[in-house]
Amino acid sequence: MTHSYQSPASIAAQQWLDKLNQTLRQSGPESAAELFEANGFWRDLVAFTWNIKTLEGRQQIATMLAATLDHTRPGNWQLEEEATDNNGVIEAWITFDTAVASCRGHLRLRSGLAWTLLTTMVELKDYPERRGFKRPRGAEHGINKHRQTWQEKRQQEAESLGYSEQPYCLIIGGGQGGIGLGARLRQLDVPTLIIDKLEKPGDAWRRRYKSLCLHDPVWYDHMPYLPFPDNWPVFAPKDKIGDWLEMYTRVMELNYWGSTECTSARYDEQAEEWIVHVCRDGEQLVLRPKQLVLATGMSGIPNIPAIPGQDQFEGEQHHSSQHPGGEAYSGKKVVVLGANNSAHDICAALWEHGADVTMIQRSSTHIIKSDSLMDKVLGGLYSEQAVQNGMTTYKADLTFASIPFRIMPEFHIPLYQQVAEQDADFYQSLEKAGFMLDFGDDGSGLFMKYLRRASGYYIDVGASELIASGDIKLKSHTTIERITPHSVILTDGSELQADLIVYATGFGSMNGWAAKIISQEVADKVGKCWGMGSATTKDPGPWEGELRNMWKPTRQTALWFHGGNLHQSRHYSQYLSLQLKARMEGIKTPVYGMESVHHLT
Repeated sequence: MTHSYQSPASIAAQQWLDKLNQTLRQSGPESAAELFEANGFWRDLVAFTWNIKTLEGRQQIATMLAATLDHTRPGNWQLEEEATDNNGVIEAWITFDTAVASCRGHLRLRSGLAWTLLTTMVELKDYPERRGFKRPRGAEHGINKHRQTWQEKRQQEAESLGYSEQPYCLIIGGGQGGIGLGARLRQLDVPTLIIDKLEKPGDAWRRRYKSLCLHDPVWYDHMPYLPFPDNWPVFAPKDKIGDWLEMYTRVMELNYWGSTECTSARYDEQAEEWIVHVCRDGEQLVLRPKQLVLATGMSGIPNIPAIPGQDQFEGEQHHSSQHPGGEAYSGKKVVVLGANNSAHDICAALWEHGADVTMIQRSSTHIIKSDSLMDKVLGGLYSEQAVQNGMTTYKADLTFASIPFRIMPEFHIPLYQQVAEQDADFYQSLEKAGFMLDFGDDGSGLFMKYLRRASGYYIDVGASELIASGDIKLKSHTTIERITPHSVILTDGSELQADLIVYATGFGSMNGWAAKIISQEVADKVGKCWGMGSATTKDPGPWEGELRNMWKPTRQTALWFHGGNLHQSRHYSQYLSLQLKARMEGIKTPVYGMESVHHLT
């Protein structure tokens, strides 16, 4: 059904869509590209490219269209609601179809030309999700001597998958990423098995240090299909998240094997399937999925620096991912190496439990107060006020996705300048304590740092005040040179007595899991995960414009990476599930614009 929207902004947007439709059908790629600003952007999430790809400038847009138009056959470009005019930038929500899919998008126009266009695949026309009008009946009315109940069918499926029936897709990693993707695939009738070495869904959260909470607010963190209830806390404690994930897995009827470790995997080119060896509760099994997803978390294997004297240390030492919490260390001397989120959380919890704790800061950290992040950065899309204003989680995700990464800093720099001004006293107190601060290489703040390097920041929920006051001791501009049986010697020559050393030193790239599970050769073939090639600290170029290897085809056939924070896992699982479903159903998926591999780790 087409609507006729009458505001001047809507008329301008629909006229542009009509022109695009006409030029795509009659005049071709070059003419269509002329409808964009010379440096305009087209960000495509699977709809045209079967990839996650941003085209920058008219030439890249024309080249993409030349390669994809024949099989995509787009049409029926419509406004979804009234467009808006914000200081001369017209913004419009749009819908369109391709040969195989229903799609949705977002358009920004300036002076009649497209500044940004987002196109996303929503649903495969022949394989819609079974929800809304298409939801299953559940009850089987009528008389049937051989009737199976819903529970019996479910039990039969659970008992056969991985034994007499092979999953089409195997997801290694049963955290929020793997579970959310599993829910999407279940809705699409893709036989999927999720495995995790821990016993129950949510255990990865339950086993972390006691004080761990989400630092992102609840509106940012919903799972697919099943949002948190209205009374859910703004910052969810780890055990609540663990219980939610366990409940979600059961309610969404996911095939989940806990206490199951993948010991090896290799791709059989002839059979076009993976041969995956797993150990399930001591039982050795071989699985043969067609598609393998590593959902082992955005972080790879823990980074533990090799420091002379580590083997001589008579106290306790562990990586932050193994830290049990502060309770056992009352009265102990603790050295925490690192100054990002985990380091701050751990130092604060140790201090609360009466430990004598020193943070060692090797390089500068971006700090933003939690309230300032909520107010200035996330509030417009992810807050109670946004919900009251009619913002949905899905629309918030698409709005966020509509800003190409190349220009995202332009949107963020002014916000963080406001934060720096507003919280000037807070930052001054930290610097006075010797803390090294930054706002990212270009002043673009937290989210760009997260996208570029997935490290180097802390959302302050209290630890910064302890550093400013000296309650958490600080050694900055230095690191550990060597370790003695009872102390650490720093590069500035000072010595700190220590009963415990915590390495809050981050994680390697996700392809480290590919090296461990599959082979170093395959890990090198796909290359580094995460980062965009921004040529900023820890994100070497060349520029790619999207996150490397995430949620899209890789250089290894049938190997996928899924991860990120709860927002990214929720949103991008939609596109990954559609790519997997299309392959299962034999839909042609010609991938456009696969990037070269430049970085291996």
